[in-house]
Amino acid sequence: MAKFYISTAIDYPSMAPHLGHAYEKVCADVLARFKRLQGFEVHFSTGTDEHGLKIQRSAERIGKKPKEFVDLMSSKFEKLCDKLNISYDDFIRTTEKRHIEVARLIFEKLGQTGDVYKGVYDGLYCTECETFYPEKELVDGKCPVHRQKVERLKEECYFFRMSKYQNKILRHIEKNPDFIQPEGRRNEILSRLKEPLKDLCISRTDFDWGIPLPIDGKHILYVWADALINYLTTIGYPTDKFKKFWPADVHLIGKDISWHHCVIWSSLLLSTGLQLPKKIFVHGFVTYKGEKLSKSKGLVIDPIHLAEEYSVDALRYFLVREISFGQDGAFSEEGLRARLNTELADVLGNFVHRVLTFTQDRFGGKVPEGKIDKELETEVGERIGKAEKLLEELKITQALEEIMALAGRGNEYFQSCRPWAAIKSDPKKTADCILNCVNLVKVLCIALQPFMPSTCDRLAEQLNLKITGWTGVEKFDIKPGHRIQKPLILFKKIQPQDPPQPKSGLATTKELNKLDIRIGNVTKAERVQGSEKLLKLEVELANERRTIVAGIADHYPPEELIGKQVVIVINLEPVKLMGVKSEGMLLAAVDGEKISLTVDRSVKSGTKVK
Repeated sequence: MAKFYISTAIDYPSMAPHLGHAYEKVCADVLARFKRLQGFEVHFSTGTDEHGLKIQRSAERIGKKPKEFVDLMSSKFEKLCDKLNISYDDFIRTTEKRHIEVARLIFEKLGQTGDVYKGVYDGLYCTECETFYPEKELVDGKCPVHRQKVERLKEECYFFRMSKYQNKILRHIEKNPDFIQPEGRRNEILSRLKEPLKDLCISRTDFDWGIPLPIDGKHILYVWADALINYLTTIGYPTDKFKKFWPADVHLIGKDISWHHCVIWSSLLLSTGLQLPKKIFVHGFVTYKGEKLSKSKGLVIDPIHLAEEYSVDALRYFLVREISFGQDGAFSEEGLRARLNTELADVLGNFVHRVLTFTQDRFGGKVPEGKIDKELETEVGERIGKAEKLLEELKITQALEEIMALAGRGNEYFQSCRPWAAIKSDPKKTADCILNCVNLVKVLCIALQPFMPSTCDRLAEQLNLKITGWTGVEKFDIKPGHRIQKPLILFKKIQPQDPPQPKSGLATTKELNKLDIRIGNVTKAERVQGSEKLLKLEVELANERRTIVAGIADHYPPEELIGKQVVIVINLEPVKLMGVKSEGMLLAAVDGEKISLTVDRSVKSGTKVK
């Protein structure tokens, strides 16, 4: 059996996942599911990158040990994958014993080639992205990715002779135009490689949360070298499984880490004598109001909330359909709602429901005796062939457009046949129409399965068939007499909420000024038992403490709130929520999907707000 190995970047779990993490996983899942339908043995890996200074500092801020912290945070990324129906074969964590063993083995191999030497690093470092930067790459003296101040480091370290592999990497990129995709990202890497490639600092000594070097225990393996080795660990390096699946067929990564994967990763592989991946595909960012989603900036959109509000498959569909694969793309809840209502409900859902309901009501659930429309079948086959080619070329957005065009074609065909009118005057025409339309529903069911697996599984049940593979997807092979099950609606429209209506008797400015609004420090935060949305906060206000219950668990994990400052109203009558007494009300400034709770850290606890 042919193999296919696809991997995503492993996520840095310093904070909870956002929609950008979900986007990458969904795109990879589409390709993995498509290859499985084609009959490939697929290995699809994702996971979390759990070492490094940033993780250590994040754990310290909430009073946890690094391992406790990553256990908690990694589970959130795994939950995201499971919620979005991501069909990963391995969720790898870099704190696992199997990975630590492989990382040490690879480091030893680097040393055996003479590519590791001891020296002193004196330069600039961004803890947010765990990356060393030359001064000329900074923007206004800040990290070019996170726009945060970098730290100057000077310490003893081990270096990897990355410069030795500059020409080999250049030649490989030039000889293999598909190695880095899209072309624009390839050109960016080629442009940067025109400058001399410096050796890589591959160890740190100023913290201890990482993998100790086998040759010097006081040195910790640089987190990026540690992380990139996971793609070998997940397929069992150096076992027979590794030999079967390597080289990887597709590495899927974001554009902010393309240099690390295309150059640092390639040089490490060349040093150990391993083949480079066949393709590294660099996707764009998910943006909101013109800004990249970012944990460090606090611009976070919760994908789990969206999946629960609009359905998992509606969110999956929107992300692939709205954002051209390889480019940046904007998220808006209005756009998600529009795609759900117009394309999924009005086009796809409408076609499927009309056809299956008509079959159930007029033919007792049995596909009628009719004649296949060869012209329609050929047209459908051509579009499916085009979609398959696009998927092979990693053009998943365009492939989805081709497939969804068939749903629109189905509505046109059904409408032109007018089976509801012809059933008495021309029953043969009606039977022909329904036979062909049921077959087109079957084509859509299989072709859309990589994009919307849950929906297509439900549709397959209604069609009374099993999705066994891609072969024959375009064929009209459902025969007369085939019995379908009870039709069910695939997608329900969601209407935008009506804006709140003005009420009489609004509070006056004078009345509002009577409220006692103060700034306090969150000293404790925990979930309220029995509720998914409520958090219980202990807030310190100078010489007193207040217990506040707030419905913000969808936006803030409790561990992220400890140590933050918040604005609260404290002179309200205490109320009970889920059995917990709340002695005040949390004020939160709402900005789209983001809730901002933090205030200027220079303001003293207990200060009154006017």
